[in-house]
Amino acid sequence: MLQVYLPIAEMSINIAMVLGMGAAVGFLSGMFGVGGGFLMTPLLIFTGIPPAVAVATEANQIVASSVSGALAQWRRSNVDIKMGLVMLIGGFVGSVVGVQLVKVLRDLGQIDLMIALSYVTFLGIIGFLMLIESLRAMSETRAGRTAKRRSGQHNWIHGLPFKMRFKHSKLYISAIPPIIIGAIVGLLAAIMGVGGGFIMVPAMIYLLRMPTNVVVGTSLFQIIFVTALVTVLHATTNQTVDAVLALVLMLGGAIGAQFGVVAGQKLRGEQLRALLAVMVLIVALRLLVDLVLEPDELYTLAPLLGAK
Repeated sequence: MLQVYLPIAEMSINIAMVLGMGAAVGFLSGMFGVGGGFLMTPLLIFTGIPPAVAVATEANQIVASSVSGALAQWRRSNVDIKMGLVMLIGGFVGSVVGVQLVKVLRDLGQIDLMIALSYVTFLGIIGFLMLIESLRAMSETRAGRTAKRRSGQHNWIHGLPFKMRFKHSKLYISAIPPIIIGAIVGLLAAIMGVGGGFIMVPAMIYLLRMPTNVVVGTSLFQIIFVTALVTVLHATTNQTVDAVLALVLMLGGAIGAQFGVVAGQKLRGEQLRALLAVMVLIVALRLLVDLVLEPDELYTLAPLLGAK
């Protein structure tokens, strides 16, 4: 057994197991355009890593897997740089607010519960909505009907001010929605240790009406910088980044992302969204079960008999 000691988490882990986990999540990053933290952070917690350490360290691992995936998407011209930069404005603000919130909750002793509830709530809602939409799209495809959603199709967003032209995505929309989406992603990256792709990808597809192939690359591009900032802020503010764990996860993630990009090219957009939705719902259900089941070791706090 190849055991390695984690100085910040203060425990030993099997390096082969963690390396394999990193590769699997990197594969998902390249395939779906998500950072993979929605899966890796719960996996780390399930293996005994303290939630605060899992969140901060996973943000670091996401940087590596997202860089690898983004480079692969860049070679395929699937990155809208201008859209990614606009989202980063909100992403940086959300990251700063999120890290400070984690510090406050950690001081209050409520950070573990907050992380679990955040995962169950966001993953459950997003996974359910994505699954319903993707199944509807696949049903329409089998029936020979054209899906109603088209990139660039007008909706209420086109009535907002501060419009910008995004040539790569063939859009002319307000900068406000991308900034808000970026801020939400930055907040989630800090609190949940995720890249925010499970929020960003559906929002870019259904709200901004971006083409699915461009969404994946642009999502990874934005995730790189947001999670890098979150990592630095957690390391300096909360001291919860375990460098040893992060390095092992980075190595596996960078390798897995390259294979994920190739696999993602073989599936249609609605198939990718359906697979992602199923995995999101499975993780949410697993965390919900942990929250509601009675723990194996019960304990109570009561005054000792005869205590004065």
